Amino acid sequence: MKILVTGSDGQLGRSIQQRISLYPDFSFDFTDIDQLDITDYAAIKSHIENTKPDVIVHCAAYTAVDKAEEEKERAHLINATAVGYLAQLALEYKILLIHISTDFVFDGFSNKAYIEEDSAQPISIYGKSKLAGEEAIIKNGPNAIIIRTSWLYSEYGHNFAKTILRLAAERPELKIVSDQIGTPTYAGDLADAILKILNLNYRPNGVQIFHYSNEGMASWYDFAKEIVEIKKLACIVHPIKTEEYPLPASRPAYSVMNKEKFKRYFFSEIPEWKKSLKICLENLS
Repeated sequence: MKILVTGSDGQLGRSIQQRISLYPDFSFDFTDIDQLDITDYAAIKSHIENTKPDVIVHCAAYTAVDKAEEEKERAHLINATAVGYLAQLALEYKILLIHISTDFVFDGFSNKAYIEEDSAQPISIYGKSKLAGEEAIIKNGPNAIIIRTSWLYSEYGHNFAKTILRLAAERPELKIVSDQIGTPTYAGDLADAILKILNLNYRPNGVQIFHYSNEGMASWYDFAKEIVEIKKLACIVHPIKTEEYPLPASRPAYSVMNKEKFKRYFFSEIPEWKKSLKICLENLS
């Protein structure tokens, strides 16, 4: 099986690269912006014709949530228009497309975990651009798996966990938002899940949406506090309200996702977020 991975320098792309030795029968083509510009339709088409992948795992995305409020066109170009190009070509060349989306497609007004069929009502430019990407896949209609995930962190790049580690080592106290609830997700676990799906050789008929995050739920305050406790740092973490830490982009107050469909289709064991966080932090030691 030949697998084209976009966004290979990002958290998920690098996490997949760390695991490829476990799948010797797979042939990977890891690309980032220097190897493949996903906003250039002709470049993608040429790359696909030359390399003939069986699967595209699309990890590349515009993920600067607050900056997207200013860069609406760029966010839409990368998260929606480019996804449409991949979907068109996946259909034309009969390639399975695995696309990574986000919990930010929801408005956060629910009081129960979101299922895949719940209405997507994003409240930020980033969320709207990611939903537009999902819609572009559905409109073009290739065989595709859309995986919505949440609060991704890893040993790589810039993310909340690494930021808290740095700040907690520098400061005696931190103030972290406690009224936004979701689920921290270790990119290593998501990478494992994607590779296992590929190993199962699952092929949807049309487009299937799945939710995948680690088990459990937390606020950003809970997430930060757990990091400090695991690493035994002296920093004191204080809870604050969203209104006390205003940001350009609105965040969903509640974006926990129901994973029952994912577990029913693939495998029932999904790691709990605190256990995975400990593994990640140990790797960073």
